[in-house]
Amino acid sequence: MIVEANTARFDSLALDNGTTLGPVDVAYETYGELNAAKTNAIVVLHAFSGDAHAAGISAETGKPGWWDNMIGPGKAFDTNQYFVICSNVLGGCRGTTGPSSLNPATGCPYAMSFPVITIGDMVRLQKMLIDSFGIRRLLSVSGGSMGGMQALEWAAAYPESVVSAIPIAATTRHSAQQIAFNEVGRQAIMADPDFHEGSYYDKQPPARGLAVARMVGHITYMSDDSMREKFGRRLRGKENFSFGFDVDFEVESYLRYRGSQFVYRFDANSYLYITKAMDYFDLTNGHGTLAAALEKTQARFLVISFSSDWLYPSYQSQELVRALRSRNRDVAYVELQSNYGHDSFLVDVAEQTDLVRGFLASTFEKAQ
Repeated sequence: MIVEANTARFDSLALDNGTTLGPVDVAYETYGELNAAKTNAIVVLHAFSGDAHAAGISAETGKPGWWDNMIGPGKAFDTNQYFVICSNVLGGCRGTTGPSSLNPATGCPYAMSFPVITIGDMVRLQKMLIDSFGIRRLLSVSGGSMGGMQALEWAAAYPESVVSAIPIAATTRHSAQQIAFNEVGRQAIMADPDFHEGSYYDKQPPARGLAVARMVGHITYMSDDSMREKFGRRLRGKENFSFGFDVDFEVESYLRYRGSQFVYRFDANSYLYITKAMDYFDLTNGHGTLAAALEKTQARFLVISFSSDWLYPSYQSQELVRALRSRNRDVAYVELQSNYGHDSFLVDVAEQTDLVRGFLASTFEKAQ
């Protein structure tokens, strides 16, 4: 399935920091067909470094989408039955307005003059996109990691617009450890001599700092078991240590490769803005307790976590489930056994597929 990217433009967007941004472009892709009653729409929400290309083969790059193993005919999000929409988040660098976009007031990239944004701002823009389709209620909102945060924001902020939510490997707010990892990444970028306080678009970008940030992040996405199985202490193309600081171990080579590849597809300023939005996210803000924050939700919930995920550990999903059950909400929770760590929601999808497929089928039946 070859898919084309689309772009919608909106005149302005009110932000949580009290300012207004405009105009705002949103890059998105769709899969499947919207039914006549507009009751089969699902919004899939990407994680931190994802984009609008969730499924199919990109007409631009020829590459499959980041969740292609979950979205398509006969898959978990079955495009024979459902109309699936995925958009690049606000602050991104893959077609949606972000720090690398041109500021109409200056004709230059926003860079660090771009306003600090929140998960709420991202979802508010998504709501505008969904409204433009004439869709009144979404059958489901779903995503892993930061995508799960957006799904929770959808369910809490627009309760009448969401029939169900599937947050996967997610949290209702970042822990101190999660904030700490993000801060290390941000500091690596800002310490790069090529950062130039974010104004590097006509210069050499801070590639070294961004690569280090990605290396740190990638470690957190894997598990001890998966790294041991994949790399162990194997040496890279040699039999003995080099007694220097070039690559000795396979894992060093892998991390350097992942870091170097990342700089070609992601903007360093977007890294700063999106990680800060994740750190700011706290569903309890203004509500006191998590249960109170979920008081107005009307959605059915399927909450999924993974046993080896130490970045977004299962206890965070379980806190969400307890809060929902304290308000007598319809919630199912499953902790799946997997060795792939936080990345499990992207790669270990067999059981996840069965859960999502069954949950959506029963949701769609009840919603008719």
